Amino acid sequence: MFAVIKTGGKQFRVAANDEITIAKLEGNPGDTVAFGSVLMLTDGEKSTIGAPFLGDITVAGEIVEQTRGEKVIAFKKRRRQNSKRKRGFRAELTVVRITEILTGGKKPEMKKGAAAPVALKAGSEAVKGKAAPKAAKSEAKAEGLDASNLSLISGVGPTIEKKLRAAGITSWNDIAAWTEADVAKWDEELKLRGRATREEWVEQARELLAGKPPRAKADQAELASGEDY
Repeated sequence: MFAVIKTGGKQFRVAANDEITIAKLEGNPGDTVAFGSVLMLTDGEKSTIGAPFLGDITVAGEIVEQTRGEKVIAFKKRRRQNSKRKRGFRAELTVVRITEILTGGKKPEMKKGAAAPVALKAGSEAVKGKAAPKAAKSEAKAEGLDASNLSLISGVGPTIEKKLRAAGITSWNDIAAWTEADVAKWDEELKLRGRATREEWVEQARELLAGKPPRAKADQAELASGEDY
């Protein structure tokens, strides 16, 4: 049996006892993590494909170590302008050992004190389509969100997300921990033009970590339903 999961913007084919190196997840070696964004499951000759995810499948793993990738050098020179720039970058990575693939809606037993930065995917069909009670809708939207999906922060588009990941900022936890000095630093280095402050990225990251739905999705749902969230 193997599954295809999505984390850190990439897809991985995994089976029990496999070790994968992915974008950094918060946690310590030995912590349990759960991947709810499962795109496909193959058991023998039977394959099931999600649309886009399989809500009743969860892949559990254990953090082996926190590491860093090989150094990448970015060198830029402007001809006849007496201008050149050299920067080095090493991606923050996490090595995870896959422990089991759970079916039928089962959830892994999280070890005491384990850091599980990847939320479990609920995938409930009951909240799709017709309107549900306000509390149920908010809960459904907050579940199944990947902490490494920076695009869920309003104001972070593909280009900015690429800049953030290149600078080693790979999860909501990283942004939520920013101080005013950090905001000013990244605004200057990544040329954000005040967007982080204007769009309240730090507050948004903290809201997502607290389980609240993304602001953009909440605003769209409010406009569609006419209700206040």
